[in-house]
Amino acid sequence: MNTVFESIIDGIVAEGYGVADNFLTQEEVTALASRLHDRRGAGQFRAAGIGNQQKMVQNTIRGDEILWLDEASATPEEAAFLQRIAEFVQYVNQTCYLGLRDYEFHYAVYPPGTFYKRHLDQFRSDSRRKLSVICYLNADWQESDGGQLAIYLPEADHQTERQIMVTPVGGRMVCFESGRLEHEVLPATRERLSVTGWLKTG
Repeated sequence: MNTVFESIIDGIVAEGYGVADNFLTQEEVTALASRLHDRRGAGQFRAAGIGNQQKMVQNTIRGDEILWLDEASATPEEAAFLQRIAEFVQYVNQTCYLGLRDYEFHYAVYPPGTFYKRHLDQFRSDSRRKLSVICYLNADWQESDGGQLAIYLPEADHQTERQIMVTPVGGRMVCFESGRLEHEVLPATRERLSVTGWLKTG
């Protein structure tokens, strides 16, 4: 797993973002997707909001439904995922000295046709979010299904930017600087699943 961690860190150092396939095995993807559907079927999800407290629901800005993961009530599959994240946090601290101390993650479901418009993950009033992390739980995802993550990379001249498109393939992890890179989730033709969160300094 350290080679996967290393490839992500190399990308972050070079460009501000890293992508690694097989962060989760296909078995882990299937198990987590199953738990997601179980919890959603039990009515545990809610429409995601915007802002620091996420209290304002704005379907014109984002259309996903979420459920925060809690270590105290985590299933074995969820606990194993959070343990992997804890190991990644330790690796990042050893290699990048970011002083990460905490993390928070939630399941995210984007029904067909929904999206999340371009935004920055770090709040103006709260700079604790340092790295954004997305792990996809989609089986047999095709390019034609849509739902790409678009990341906007500022060029050195600070006048122009590049757009990076990441397809939400199951098992793939994307990690990027929360306070630097704006991004958006494009609409998909089928339901799009992920575990999404942030590595924080406090």
